[in-house]
Amino acid sequence: MCLAVPGKVLEIKGERAVVDFGGVRREAIISMLDDVKVGDYVLIHVGFAIQKLDIEEAKETLKLWVSILKETT
Repeated sequence: MCLAVPGKVLEIKGERAVVDFGGVRREAIISMLDDVKVGDYVLIHVGFAIQKLDIEEAKETLKLWVSILKETT
């Protein structure tokens, strides 16, 4: 099973970006995607941005993550 987590791009440094995952910031490689900008939402899998998300899709995915996390705690 593959797991990709949505996050918001806060800063871009060449082929890397600082991505926010609900307050947790991590660096991810964005070289697989074209035209990533600060403010975009991306799916991150093992440190790589694999897909851009529109804001509505990102919000819905984040809601599902919150729901799943609440069920498991």
